[in-house]
Amino acid sequence: MRRIALVTLVVDDHDEAIRFYTEALGFRLVEDDRRPDGSRWVVVEPGTGGGGTGLLLARAKDEAQRGRIGDQTGGRVGFFLHTDDFARDHARMLASGVRFLEEPRHEPYGSVAVFEDLYGNRWDLLQPADRAGAD
Repeated sequence: MRRIALVTLVVDDHDEAIRFYTEALGFRLVEDDRRPDGSRWVVVEPGTGGGGTGLLLARAKDEAQRGRIGDQTGGRVGFFLHTDDFARDHARMLASGVRFLEEPRHEPYGSVAVFEDLYGNRWDLLQPADRAGAD
């Protein structure tokens, strides 16, 4: 079986990114390894372990990469955080200082609200509609 294991997210600072993703979004830190060249391999994931896609938090190494921080998808929503309890996670994230760009809305596909991460990348917090019997 094949799956996407990691998606790279360019960040300005590993420690502030770890704090945001673990404290504000409730992700768990999977790896934080220092490499012989002085770099770090930092992975966070939203689930409780295994099977999902993690984020590789990669610190920008040059001006070109720094220019991409917060705009890796050209201003579009580029990341989709699924939840099984939208109201709970939305309230927790608001209390943690996460900036939502809109009020929650209920669409045929589920409950959703767009938020920004620490650097301005746009995310959907999404509780998909119950698809039981849809197939």
